[in-house]
Amino acid sequence: MSAPKPAIAPPLDCPLCLRLAAFRHENRVTHPDYFNNPVPAFGLMSAKLLIVGLAPGLKGANRTGRPFTGDFAGLLLYASLARHGLTSGTYDARADDGFALQGVRISNAVRCVPPQNKPVPEEINTCRPFLTAEIAAMPNLAAILVLGQIAHMSVCTALNLKKKTHPFKHGAQYEIAWGTFLASYHCSRYNTNTGVLTEAMFDAVMGKAKIAAGL
Repeated sequence: MSAPKPAIAPPLDCPLCLRLAAFRHENRVTHPDYFNNPVPAFGLMSAKLLIVGLAPGLKGANRTGRPFTGDFAGLLLYASLARHGLTSGTYDARADDGFALQGVRISNAVRCVPPQNKPVPEEINTCRPFLTAEIAAMPNLAAILVLGQIAHMSVCTALNLKKKTHPFKHGAQYEIAWGTFLASYHCSRYNTNTGVLTEAMFDAVMGKAKIAAGL
């Protein structure tokens, strides 16, 4: 009998990271109408492009139960995907809005909301096996786009890529054994408000990712 395949997502109410589990339980008291569980990836496993973010936002994905849904970062991300023809339906910041991705899947390096939106290294390492298994289980995957340095470093480790030869920088594009690895600054409110990331910069990277994935 063959060994069972590694899980691509943590279990409901995952207990692996004590701090994150405790924070989720606190939020169930403070925000009983929120999702308050590990947030599953959005999009089909058959996607050619995987976008990897940092972690669910407290009032975004942790509230709605869908990555980048309900916060500022999602406005920029989903608008850019729509401009590139990689979505269908209308984004309305709700998990049940009927909005869908075309050839794209979105996941996070850490699946549970962290306090102050800052996971610690142990939590990133603990959650990485799910990301590694997810990448390995996507049969048509041709490109990965990471949003931010933490996601970049976690994906490098998941893919056994040397960080020295694959450094994080906005617009970086690396050809790897089976496809393309790209990086962007995270589409957070802070990065856009400070001018670190503009809409045009983000759209340019998204265009490169679309081409690399063959979409």
